[in-house]
Amino acid sequence: MLLAILGLVASPAGASSTVYKWVDEYGTVHLSTSKPPAGVQYQTLSLGSSTGHPSKAAASGGSASSKKTAPAATPAQVAKRSEVLASLQTRECVIALESLDRLTSGTKATSASELTRLKQTADRNCSSDPALRAEQEAMAAKLRVANGPECVAARNELADMMAPGARVSRDQLKVQQDFVDQHCVPPVQ
Repeated sequence: MLLAILGLVASPAGASSTVYKWVDEYGTVHLSTSKPPAGVQYQTLSLGSSTGHPSKAAASGGSASSKKTAPAATPAQVAKRSEVLASLQTRECVIALESLDRLTSGTKATSASELTRLKQTADRNCSSDPALRAEQEAMAAKLRVANGPECVAARNELADMMAPGARVSRDQLKVQQDFVDQHCVPPVQ
């Protein structure tokens, strides 16, 4: 996330930008150039101008002003910034989609405001490109499985199998580890 903020400061597109920071009820910190959903408390981080232009000399022909500006972002920095922002948007999208799916299909009562907040987060961060959106939805489904009871049990069983004194063959351990690796690793953290 620090890279994203630094990228905003270093890039011409991030000149004089405002970043909104808030924490959701699950403790996840969100950083965005869009305002958070209504009713969510947030902080604003103002990122100063970074035009990359050198300061002009005084009219009398004296020395340059003491105010320094950041150098213009290189194409590699701009590309890295775009990559980081896209990654963060995908993460936000996948988590929102998984939460929406879990909360709307579960037996636990969920407030309408929480569902609205998750829907807004998905709308802001999920891609409108059908192919990319399908990938994001597949990642959300995989996250749902990874967070589900079957994977929790599988990870616990693997931990028990690896405990000191456990009498488990290498083949059994490998089968369990393969299952966890194939089915229970979240696609986003």
